[in-house]
Amino acid sequence: MNRRRRRQTLYHIVLWVVALIFFAPVLWIIINSFKTTSGILSTPPQFIFKPTLENYPDLFARQNVTKYFTNSIILSSTSVLIALVVSYLAAYCFSRYKPRGTNFLMFLLLSIRMVPAAAVVIPVYLMYVAFGWKDTFFGMTMFYAMFSIPFSVWILKGFIDGVSPRYDETALVNGGSRLHILFRVILPQVAPGLVAAFIFNLIFVWNEFLFNLFIGGRTTTMIPVMFATYLYNDGGWDWPFVTTLTTVYMLVPIVAVFVFQKYLLTGMTFGTVRGEV
Repeated sequence: MNRRRRRQTLYHIVLWVVALIFFAPVLWIIINSFKTTSGILSTPPQFIFKPTLENYPDLFARQNVTKYFTNSIILSSTSVLIALVVSYLAAYCFSRYKPRGTNFLMFLLLSIRMVPAAAVVIPVYLMYVAFGWKDTFFGMTMFYAMFSIPFSVWILKGFIDGVSPRYDETALVNGGSRLHILFRVILPQVAPGLVAAFIFNLIFVWNEFLFNLFIGGRTTTMIPVMFATYLYNDGGWDWPFVTTLTTVYMLVPIVAVFVFQKYLLTGMTFGTVRGEV
């Protein structure tokens, strides 16, 4: 028993060391957000210093910072929610009706996410200009929803496959409609999959840069593009701005992952197996 406890303690120590190593760069960014420019660039690095809170008011006092944060929140949440609704209905169809060529169709869906962004950004730009969708919330929302759908369909199909068809049959026998089955019978059982798909796609849209740079504009600019345009100040890198904005920008995905971590861990298994009714 003592040997087992020692092994378990050693295992936990190794896990903590690995976690701290990976978290160290993030911690260093957060610490530097409370330093002045001279403190950030000091050699050797300052581990003991007098913190300053001026960087945060200065960040939000800059032009368009609040606007770009709002754009990131609106575009990320709206596009992912639209993608989840479409993906849930599509995943139910693939799982229950099994149309001919389902496996090939699923591969085609996933292949959209395999294509390098740089290979399609010019055609997408030309299409958006032709349709008049460039720098519009509708165009950006539809684009991010399109890119979020394939991954969501794969996750949700795995979850729905794990729910026995007997649930559907029982509901139909008792007079339930397909809508009742979708939203009252199946949906509560695949809720972890929905949350996992939401978090994964939220992180993707939240951090997306290339397409927002090309097919976005002043109206729909998000924070990643802002990083590229606000980095310099007075002929040099504006390190307080970089560290402060990075710290604030990380809060949304970190909080989302922390709140829904149990669903996220379940979602990473791509479905569960449920018994018959």
